[in-house]
Amino acid sequence: MSTPDIRVEKGHAEPEEVAAITAVLLARAAAAPSAPVHRGRLKAGWRRLEREPGFRAPHSWH
Repeated sequence: MSTPDIRVEKGHAEPEEVAAITAVLLARAAAAPSAPVHRGRLKAGWRRLEREPGFRAPHSWH
């Protein structure tokens, strides 16, 4: 059995800790993706400035 290349960036991880985090990551990767959560809104509540028209009349209410 080959071992995956896992690198600890800071500190020292014991083999049991590396095995535990690997098991968690593999379980999350194998889980079915859940549906996105919408909290009452389906589109953004803000406007993108690059999509706005270049000129607005001074009397207009945007």
